[in-house]
Amino acid sequence: MTADTLPLWPHRTLSGAGLASVPLRQFVIKVHSRCNLACSYCYVYRSPDQSWRERPVRVAPETVARTAQRIGEHAHTHGLQRIRLELHGGEPLLAGPEPLLEQVRAVRLAVPADCEVASSVQTNGTLLTGPVLDRLATEGIRVGLSLDGGSARLNRRRVGHGGASSWPAVARAADLLARRGTQYAGILSTIDLDSDPGEVYGSLLELGPPALDFLLPHANWGTPPAGLPPTAPGRHRPGPAPYGQWLAAVFDLWWQAEGVRTEVRLFTEILALLLGWASAAEAVGLSPMVAVVVDTDGAIEQVDSLKSAYPGAPETGLDVFHNSFDEALRHPGIAARQLGEEGLAPECRACPVLRVCGGGNYAHRYAPTSGFLHPSVYCADLEHLIRHIARRLGGIPVRQGGTGGDDATV
Repeated sequence: MTADTLPLWPHRTLSGAGLASVPLRQFVIKVHSRCNLACSYCYVYRSPDQSWRERPVRVAPETVARTAQRIGEHAHTHGLQRIRLELHGGEPLLAGPEPLLEQVRAVRLAVPADCEVASSVQTNGTLLTGPVLDRLATEGIRVGLSLDGGSARLNRRRVGHGGASSWPAVARAADLLARRGTQYAGILSTIDLDSDPGEVYGSLLELGPPALDFLLPHANWGTPPAGLPPTAPGRHRPGPAPYGQWLAAVFDLWWQAEGVRTEVRLFTEILALLLGWASAAEAVGLSPMVAVVVDTDGAIEQVDSLKSAYPGAPETGLDVFHNSFDEALRHPGIAARQLGEEGLAPECRACPVLRVCGGGNYAHRYAPTSGFLHPSVYCADLEHLIRHIARRLGGIPVRQGGTGGDDATV
């Protein structure tokens, strides 16, 4: 199955909805296509999409240059004043720091003089050393860690290819980063229902991150997440919400903390949406998607989370050598993710937490044979968490259904 044959994909165009495309501002650049870990839940190497096997292991200098040229072209065309450059893999530091530095320098030379380039690298931490951090700092590259908790036991799913724990090396990396001030971007942690939420949260705080982000494991209606039974796509009520309960337990600890709280991105996004602000994350809200991926061969792709749906799901058929990012904006998959409310399933558009949930992560809406026009497989979990946070705020009104609906206190 491919995007060209999948029913209801896309189900509506931007022009058909009376909307214009929004320029891309987040460029995820793959600098290495392999990883030195074999995490049990990895959505790249254990996904239906195995295209990584055919990619160049390292990005070539000509791909670095052409990618920068295309980003600069897009920034000039749309008058962008700030973009995000996120350096990913695989494990990006398998290439060493130099390709990362070269990519950032090339982009900064290509964009308008008044366009800020905020750069970061997301790493598993196993190859992070003081000298590597010093080299990355020369171009202002911030560093984010991926780990599941602050102990070897909590990181039991994050092991090397031979089964050895990654924790000793990651613990050293976390200690180094905690001394680096603003160079430390924070921690991404994928939820494990078998780990106690309070223990995970507390152990991560002990690592001193400036920010945390808890991620729902990438899953869909065809391949439901651990802890949720297989069921037909839809908004099932009542329904189990183990991930929502896990997150609500962490939220309470965060909410009740004294003094300055470490930012937890999912919580601050939901709070902002409940208070009427716009979203800035893919996981919740209705703001248009502005991210795109460039793989090690220069292919322009949609976000990696789509690899969890079916083989070829992130593909656009475009690449930086022959196509512009404006052409990528016209790709139906990217356009479908800029539709906002117009791109959601009927059950979502009638939901009282629509404007906060936003349908959840696009990849989590997928169902085999019927595509992405469904609620998230985490629908019940997201609603549980949103209502929980709203209650802590004291009953913030949330807009009922679509435009012009009645308010309903959640």
